[in-house]
Amino acid sequence: MREYKVVVLGSGGVGKSALTVQFVTGTFIEKYDPTIEDFYRKEIEVDSSPSVLEILDTAGTEQFASMRDLYIKNGQGFILVYSLVNQQSFQDIKPMRDQIIRVKRYEKVPVILVGNKTSAKSKTMVDELFAEIVRQMDYAAQPDKDDPCCSSCNIQ
Repeated sequence: MREYKVVVLGSGGVGKSALTVQFVTGTFIEKYDPTIEDFYRKEIEVDSSPSVLEILDTAGTEQFASMRDLYIKNGQGFILVYSLVNQQSFQDIKPMRDQIIRVKRYEKVPVILVGNKTSAKSKTMVDELFAEIVRQMDYAAQPDKDDPCCSSCNIQ
């Protein structure tokens, strides 16, 4: 069974924990309680393949932003969450994505952008979101067929 490390990032109050907890437990968190860092594990099946997701739900407040490099370094796939009713939370996503690319030193990092407001409450596309990040991580782990370094060759 493959294990995947997923990091959920976004500004404070956009629903990172609500999405994560809805996925892991099937319940919706009504009350906003700022997260410092929460870790979840869940077994799922994606495209007939059993997998274990290790999900890191991160702090959205700026005081914990310095910890992001470590989260990013250890993560394999990233879910970037913003609020559909907060324009600033959407603008906050670009520096986070830039930080992911800087830390990972790779442009093709598996990232999904999620606009949230009622998605977590109604469980709209929540399971699909986590299944899709697994697919992207699988795809990113495959050798690039256009990369001469990864293609097979005959050395004589």
